[in-house]
Amino acid sequence: MTKFNASLIAVMVAGGLFTVAAQAAVNNEKVFGAAYQPVASVPASQAQIVYYRTAQVAGSDATHIYVDGEYQSALLPGMFTTFCVSPGSHSLGGFMKDEPYYKGKEMQPYRDTFAGGKTYYVKVDPDALGRPLQVNLQQAQRELKILKAQAHTLSRASAVENCRYTAQPTMDYALSSDVLFNFGKAGRNDISNQGRQAISELIGKLNKDGVQLNRIQVIGHTDPIGKAATNLRLGQQRANTVRMLLIEGGLPARNLSASSAGSNETVVQCSGSRAEQISCNAPNRRVVVRVQTQ
Repeated sequence: MTKFNASLIAVMVAGGLFTVAAQAAVNNEKVFGAAYQPVASVPASQAQIVYYRTAQVAGSDATHIYVDGEYQSALLPGMFTTFCVSPGSHSLGGFMKDEPYYKGKEMQPYRDTFAGGKTYYVKVDPDALGRPLQVNLQQAQRELKILKAQAHTLSRASAVENCRYTAQPTMDYALSSDVLFNFGKAGRNDISNQGRQAISELIGKLNKDGVQLNRIQVIGHTDPIGKAATNLRLGQQRANTVRMLLIEGGLPARNLSASSAGSNETVVQCSGSRAEQISCNAPNRRVVVRVQTQ
């Protein structure tokens, strides 16, 4: 990859001049921020907005983001920005190719009332003439997990505030249940060698990254095939097994809890024959290790 001067790129994006040179460095985490992690909650005095642009939005030009007609950020494909505003009515817009006059500031096509204590997920919609597309939590987290933060652009939006989080930030590590266990299995003797290796690697990563292990939640998720009560029990059994292996790997037992979401938090929807559903539902079968990072 061609190397670019980080300070020069920061100047370019701060001025709205997000160039192809900046885009070429989009995968450089030191320049453009870390990969997305689930955001924490905000107090009732704030509303939080996660605005993102997927890699499927074609074009090398930046999408300029405006809040109440003022510049907030510039997003290339595969980037997101997170910010807070006071509760109430605000306008949002995301415009491509509106330089050099930045007329997007005058064309705010979307206004809504944002409630305090809530987080809103919106994405760039290139076909909506600047109007963002609001999406639900499940879709947003599925799309955001491969995106990187836009960390080097200076917001000029006076409505934007620093978020005052009410919960500790967390990091999620998802382990595929299909890697850990055979279909429908959950016990210690059912876990595969590949699954044990995945858990060992996760323990090594947590120790290497120096993450503060104040609280770790192990959450079992299942697909929607079968009865809800059975899935809830299966998710709990799998979470219990993974928790036990994490403890045996040296993580502190007192800080580890296990719970089940059953099939209540699926990330994909499937249809077809039973065999087709089992294959399609693989992303739903997972165990998430959620680590409090502060």
